[in-house]
Amino acid sequence: MKKRTLLLGTLAVAVGAAGFTLPAAAQTETIRLTIASSHPPVIPWVAAMRNTVVQKANKALEAKGSKYRIEWNEAYGGVLYNFENTIEAVEQGITDFGWVGTLWEPAKMPLHNIGFVTPFANDDPNVIVKVMDEMSTKNPAFIKEWESNGAIFFSTTTSDSYQLFTKFPVRTLADLKGKKLLAAGAVGAWVEGLGATFVNAGIPTFYNALQTGVGDGVVLIPSGAIPIKLHEVAPHVTIVNLGAVAFGGFAANKKKWESLPQEVRDVLKPIAMEYAAENVRIVQEREKAGMERIKKEGAKIYVLPEDERKRWAEAMPNLAKAWVEDNEKKGVPARQIMKDYMDALRKAGAKPLRDWDAGL
Repeated sequence: MKKRTLLLGTLAVAVGAAGFTLPAAAQTETIRLTIASSHPPVIPWVAAMRNTVVQKANKALEAKGSKYRIEWNEAYGGVLYNFENTIEAVEQGITDFGWVGTLWEPAKMPLHNIGFVTPFANDDPNVIVKVMDEMSTKNPAFIKEWESNGAIFFSTTTSDSYQLFTKFPVRTLADLKGKKLLAAGAVGAWVEGLGATFVNAGIPTFYNALQTGVGDGVVLIPSGAIPIKLHEVAPHVTIVNLGAVAFGGFAANKKKWESLPQEVRDVLKPIAMEYAAENVRIVQEREKAGMERIKKEGAKIYVLPEDERKRWAEAMPNLAKAWVEDNEKKGVPARQIMKDYMDALRKAGAKPLRDWDAGL
């Protein structure tokens, strides 16, 4: 008996030395997932991914008594792909979870660009999240845009209101004539009718583009401009309040998502849906503090008069009508979607400067 006991003890030591733990049922199982973005984590909508799913997932799994744990590979700042390829990166599985910039996908995801054809409609990001999250999860046409690109949608990325950051002072719309204004994707249509030239670009390129003379100014949200110190090269900040807009969303690769154990999905989904609220919290917190800081650092802030704002809204082509007609030709019920969207904004308290659904 003593010899048998000794042999068993030796076996246990050998098994432990080989890196195994007994009993096996007590072991955790690691799932390796990549979460990525074309932008750095100093940007609110990237920080929100880290603050929700990355930081909360394993704690939630442990609290549920799950054997699974997630090992996150965080790849931000364009390490895996640039700002023009966010939906493709998710679709192709370059990343398992990621931020998708729908504003650069007017062809693939036109419905999710509805905010860009309705400027001056609403300044409150909380309103946008409420309206867009509901449409993205309940409207079949919106759902199709994600699924057709191999993605599972969780929650909306929305902005603070768009403003002007320029090298020169802007007091009236006439000051913009002949200038080169940088903006991302669909925002470019907002400068039509002003006599300015639109230059398509993304946040990571704005600073150098202004510094090297590629542009004279930028149409951008403060929460995107302040972290990259845009005021150093564009010290004139004009408060225009073009609107808070849904410009993307947090999503996962559909195949990868469906391959995850059900209990892991049950834990991850509600956390992923917290993303939008966390993004708004960061945006509003940083916007207030940031605007105060850049003013102390020499930025010159000017509020565009209301009559100039109205002139700007009226100078724009009928973006909503063109958007509706284009999508109706593709079999999308865009006319009804536009009416539903504008009605939802008004019911949530928005007061559009221009009624984009009028006359449709």
